[in-house]
Amino acid sequence: MTSVARFDLKLDADDKDLLSRAASLMGTTMAGFVRSAAKEKAQTLLEQESRVTLTKRDFLAFNAAINDVFSPNPALQGALKAASKVKRA
Repeated sequence: MTSVARFDLKLDADDKDLLSRAASLMGTTMAGFVRSAAKEKAQTLLEQESRVTLTKRDFLAFNAAINDVFSPNPALQGALKAASKVKRA
């Protein structure tokens, strides 16, 4: 069974009239209309915020970084040698 949470909303008369007319056009209640519109807006916002957008230059740099052959720098090479010596000891 799903639980029901209550949410109260105060509106000025013009906003209430606007929502009421829109709900009527959609064939739903004002509460149903507001619930649907708010949920749609929230999903859109959350989807946008979870997406990473790169410029073309940044995308090309990222793509090159993950697709180019990896070669460790001198510090990493030294660390790898030191780690392999520790494993053998």
